[in-house]
Amino acid sequence: MSNGQKLWNRAKAVVPGGNMLLSKRPEMHLPEAWPAYFSRASGVTVWDMDGRDYTDMSLMSVGTNTLGYGHPKVDAAVRCVIDAGNMSTLNAPEEVALAERLIDLHPWADMARFARSGGEANAIAIRIARAASGRDGVAICGYHGWHDWYLAANLGDSEGLDGHLLPGLAPAGVPRDLAGSVVPFSYNDLPGLERLILEYPIGVIKMEVQRSTAPAPGYLEAVRALADAHGIVLIFDECTSGFRQSFGGLHKIYGVEPDLAVFGKALGNGYAVTAVIGRRNVMEAAQSTFISSTFWTERIGSAAALATLDAMEDVGSWDVITETGRDIGERWKSLAAKHGLDITVAGLPALTGFSVGGADALIYKTLITQEMLKSGYLAGTSVYVCTEHSDEVLDGYVEALDPIFGQIAECMNGRDPMELLDGPVCHAGFARLA
Repeated sequence: MSNGQKLWNRAKAVVPGGNMLLSKRPEMHLPEAWPAYFSRASGVTVWDMDGRDYTDMSLMSVGTNTLGYGHPKVDAAVRCVIDAGNMSTLNAPEEVALAERLIDLHPWADMARFARSGGEANAIAIRIARAASGRDGVAICGYHGWHDWYLAANLGDSEGLDGHLLPGLAPAGVPRDLAGSVVPFSYNDLPGLERLILEYPIGVIKMEVQRSTAPAPGYLEAVRALADAHGIVLIFDECTSGFRQSFGGLHKIYGVEPDLAVFGKALGNGYAVTAVIGRRNVMEAAQSTFISSTFWTERIGSAAALATLDAMEDVGSWDVITETGRDIGERWKSLAAKHGLDITVAGLPALTGFSVGGADALIYKTLITQEMLKSGYLAGTSVYVCTEHSDEVLDGYVEALDPIFGQIAECMNGRDPMELLDGPVCHAGFARLA
């Protein structure tokens, strides 16, 4: 057993679930064999607790590091903050500079507030939007964190049983009185959203601009028009999509402006900082309620974000990772054609992923992770792309993936895929609204 797995077993005895993020649990990748912990990381290389190095062709810390691990300019800015002091009784000037920078990138916005995690930022946005609209009802489409307001969507009232509108997100511990306060709608389903607005006192529409599927022509514009017609605050959750295909929110590409937008993940290249930006008439509602937290004022996050934005602009990172993601998708398709596999490639190019259809999809994902790990790669069926994913890195990755696609093809032709696994099948995550 590796030192990482030994530590993971210890962790599960003292930390419920083993860690603080579902996506980083070893069972989600390769039960009993995933390295679990890292000792250091640089570029696209991660070293485990035994000193083995792996090329990260997986989640890049769940999408936080679009500039790669340990970017010199960002880390230098953080070191300066550490030397000068991260916290004091007074405020950090960097948060004003960051607010101005984000507003400059999004001319429709007038004000900003900051937090340190995506769930917090989404909760802030909901509180502000409810205060501004004067209505409690929220229509959602996408994933927006772990807080009560969001998991209330899974509180069903049929025979007193909890519903499962977002499978895998259990609402245990969420007050049942919140049932009906948050209702989901499916992406690109405008009539479905219209019905919710007529049925519930919707004051807020909160949605991801795009995830696996592109918006149908006119869809985002129609959502904006619906919000305007009914006095609803429109929030675009760009925690995941922000700064991946444009320098700012993905909504800039589609030309549709929300009332509030939420940013996280890539904003600090691995350092904790998230933002809510919005129109003045909506954002000022924050003063009519209570939204306040000590560590939202720490300095490292804002300084890291400013340095990250500078570094992104220096290289046009959003264009680089988008083109690299498209290249990865084409390489997957070529491998699949070579072996006669039918795969589906989906998602934003910089958050690209593929799937092999059929009942054995999870087995195949586990097999890929298992065999790629043996070849020195952290890999599965998706890649969160960074600027350090060079052609040389991709060449090695595809070379290692080639024979595994061959094994999957054999299984498609009758071989039992379970005989290829060294351990249990990986766990499935929750399902997002398409």
